[in-house]
Amino acid sequence: LVSVPACYSARYNLALLACFGFFLLYALRVNLSVALVDMVEPNTSLAKNVTSNVCPEHSSTMNVPRNTTGEKYSWDADTQGWILGSFFYGYIVTQIPGGYLASKIGGKLLLGFGIFGTSVFTLLTPLAANLGVGYLIAVRALEGLGEGVTFPAMHSMWSSWAPPLERSKLLSISYAGAQLGTVVSLPLSGLICYYMNWVYVFYIFGALGVLWWFFWMCLVSDTPETHRSISHAEREYILSSLKDQLSTQKSVPWRPMLESLPLWAIVVAHFSYNWTFYTLLTLLPTYMKEILRFDAQENGFLSALPYFGCWLCIILSGQIADYLREKQNFSTVCVRKCFTLIGMIGPAVFLVAAGFIGCNYALAVAFVTISTTLGGFCTSGYSINHLDIAPSYAGILLGITNSFATIPGMVGPVIAKNLTHNNTVGEWQMVFYIAASINLFGAIFFALFASGEVQDWAVSGYHLHRN
Repeated sequence: LVSVPACYSARYNLALLACFGFFLLYALRVNLSVALVDMVEPNTSLAKNVTSNVCPEHSSTMNVPRNTTGEKYSWDADTQGWILGSFFYGYIVTQIPGGYLASKIGGKLLLGFGIFGTSVFTLLTPLAANLGVGYLIAVRALEGLGEGVTFPAMHSMWSSWAPPLERSKLLSISYAGAQLGTVVSLPLSGLICYYMNWVYVFYIFGALGVLWWFFWMCLVSDTPETHRSISHAEREYILSSLKDQLSTQKSVPWRPMLESLPLWAIVVAHFSYNWTFYTLLTLLPTYMKEILRFDAQENGFLSALPYFGCWLCIILSGQIADYLREKQNFSTVCVRKCFTLIGMIGPAVFLVAAGFIGCNYALAVAFVTISTTLGGFCTSGYSINHLDIAPSYAGILLGITNSFATIPGMVGPVIAKNLTHNNTVGEWQMVFYIAASINLFGAIFFALFASGEVQDWAVSGYHLHRN
């Protein structure tokens, strides 16, 4: 079995194109939270929150002439909440169908059109906002529907493309694009709003998505067998490495799948991790502004820093995980459990610590950055474990776990908002405690029940001759 050099290989080209795809997906997802600040008339935004007086004000006002030509809308805080949340209502619907469809029609078309559709609806966002808030909510929910199929479709493609000992590397490269999209689009959307007009946030990222789609449709194929320019050596290498891992049966073994404890270990870990991730993604700017009295909006760089750390960590931990499995003979399950424990307990500890440092702004940013960065270990932990336990059904399994893991995006921020009515430090500590304890529970559950082996029900003909 000869491995093929990475730089010329079709599988690494796929990983890089996917990385750009997920970069754009997340840019399209977070750009609204930045643009919304500019879309709303200043006096209607929040009924002035009680800003806590614990910390002194820092203000760094920039004296740059600001562009104010964009249309303004009088949406109150509740309406804004609906606009921001509507994405997840579409997103949760297409997870399981996305995984199922990918196993039937292939991930290439599904992922390609998922991103293409999201880009088109992003281009229509300014028009929808002009027509009325109902149209805007509908467009965002449709974007969610389009994005919902993307992760299951990608997992489904990797089940035919990723040799088992290169899984962590290849998947971490492709999914790290999501973090990078957050890193780049947070500050960039802010700058576009500041110097141009908020409509360009949607036009620029939407157009890039359509451009990416052309490259994806021309250069990528669903399986190594159908790829036009793959070398014979690489095709043989991938196919022989996956020989005993894939199932040929046409029907999906739903019942044994849903009774499988290793699958539920991933569900619990995925749910727990996302609780902290979404709570931070949506509420970090509020915490910095209301408690630490520092406007993160003015400083897009600092709100992006945690996600930059996470991106680096995902790439590096993917390399380390496969090195441990291939060169040091660590078992797959040992690597998955260790990385999940680091990636969930680490963030929990630093998140709780962030609630106890008073007004030390630099330390708060450092702790939150370390917390989010360590979370990157999870990508080579529970996050790609679907491919270890059932490569043939990885897309469907990811659809199942991601459906559960979308709930925190809908519920977490709402609960946090309800707990912090008076914006006291104590209330915020409570938010951090809840997130940390959910993380801790998820880590322990995964460590107890996860598996690194292909499950019996995921291999063809398992019910005929397993002894």
